[in-house]
Amino acid sequence: MPNKGKIIKGIGGFYYVKTAECIYECKARGVFRKDNKKPLVGDDCLVDVIDKEKMIGNVTELLDRKNELIRPAVANVDQALVIFAVAHPQPPLGLVDRMLILLERQGLPCAVVFNKSDLDDKGAGDNFKRIYESAGYQVFIVSAKEKKGLEELKEYLKGKTTTVAGPSGVGKSSLINLLAEKEVMATGEISEKIERGKHTTRHSELFSLWDDGETFICDTPGFSSLELYVCGVEKEELWQCYPEFVPEEPCCRFAGCAHISEPDCGIKKAVAEGRIAKERYENYKLLYEGLKSRKKY
Repeated sequence: MPNKGKIIKGIGGFYYVKTAECIYECKARGVFRKDNKKPLVGDDCLVDVIDKEKMIGNVTELLDRKNELIRPAVANVDQALVIFAVAHPQPPLGLVDRMLILLERQGLPCAVVFNKSDLDDKGAGDNFKRIYESAGYQVFIVSAKEKKGLEELKEYLKGKTTTVAGPSGVGKSSLINLLAEKEVMATGEISEKIERGKHTTRHSELFSLWDDGETFICDTPGFSSLELYVCGVEKEELWQCYPEFVPEEPCCRFAGCAHISEPDCGIKKAVAEGRIAKERYENYKLLYEGLKSRKKY
């Protein structure tokens, strides 16, 4: 009888499926290629065990997906966590916004974490919290080093599959390992089974955060380098990817307002009156001009 499991990693034609008993190294049956259906990290699936002792099997069936993300290519994700540092390095808010836009585009609920609050001697975290909470996002200011602000973040993650994204140097791995109370963002348990676990190919990987079988973290290397136009974001619809812009847009005088130089613009008025953070609006203008000229960001 096939075992039910979840694909936690896919690399080099192999899929690593976590079941109730162990992690199986699997190949996907040819039927998937024939149907042009590729298994994704996060997929729930059925596995036929070939060798239980060596933990080898075949993925024979993919179960129904509740969603599928294109960028990054993962399935069955509930929410996203965008992780930056308050300082050292200083967070580039343009990059924060690009990540949020790409996730908004795919309909995924997002929250923002600013780590390293122990290095925030200028109160920058309060400003970042103001900017993104006013945009409608949940914001966590934490310190992995001092173990501060973690309980609320744990509640956000509990019982969900969360994709995390953020640049290097922000303490992402340290933070996730601390939340898990174990090393989950290292090479991991499957690297002991095969050297392929240390492969340099970029890939998404799913980690069980706790032993409840319901809480997973999906690491997505390289996510920060994606351009907006790759995901089909057009300049005319960019404003729709800013949640705080949406209720203000009906106040624009002109249909098709770009919210750049037009008079009587509801969004520009909201910026002037403080309902929209100026920092977000300035990033919007830069991104709009970039999309207009198809510059890469």
